[in-house]
Amino acid sequence: MSAHNISGKKVAFLLTDGVEQIELTSPWNAVKEAGGVPTLVSPKTGKLQGFDGMDKGETFSVDLAVKDAKAEDFDALVLPGGVVNADFLRVDKDAQQFTRSFFEQHKPVASICHGPWLLIEAGVVSGRDVTSYHTLATDLRNAGANWTDEEVVVDQGLVTSRNPGDLDAFNDKLLEEIAEGQHEGQTT
Repeated sequence: MSAHNISGKKVAFLLTDGVEQIELTSPWNAVKEAGGVPTLVSPKTGKLQGFDGMDKGETFSVDLAVKDAKAEDFDALVLPGGVVNADFLRVDKDAQQFTRSFFEQHKPVASICHGPWLLIEAGVVSGRDVTSYHTLATDLRNAGANWTDEEVVVDQGLVTSRNPGDLDAFNDKLLEEIAEGQHEGQTT
């Protein structure tokens, strides 16, 4: 059981086909075990294809289309990684706006691996301390972020991690930030 109680807190998980499965399922289960209510939000409807590295994994049912989703209905946002997932999401205007809205409302956002690509396109990383999968370091620095190679980085409600090996630390900080609630420093 988690040390952080987030009973009743609604957490949006924004993803599409190509998501790195463990980067969805591990935080999803952590949120549920801590009493939170996860919702799968996507530009796509129906089922999504997860991946375990380069191999097809499970499929996941979409709960809500991102074009219909509103940040005010949620307490936090999680952006799992996966190269294909992150590449599709970063060019989706609805995904960009939905993500930006969490920052405008000072709500916690957690992003792992390739997930921060969407943060760049949403225009929310300038001046922020972050980490990610190492291949995004230059992209994040070019967008004005302060990138470091650490297991987990927390900056005023923004939680980032590098890869599935960091999930324990990522999940713990995700739950901690959700339990703390809004952060005034969490802005665009």
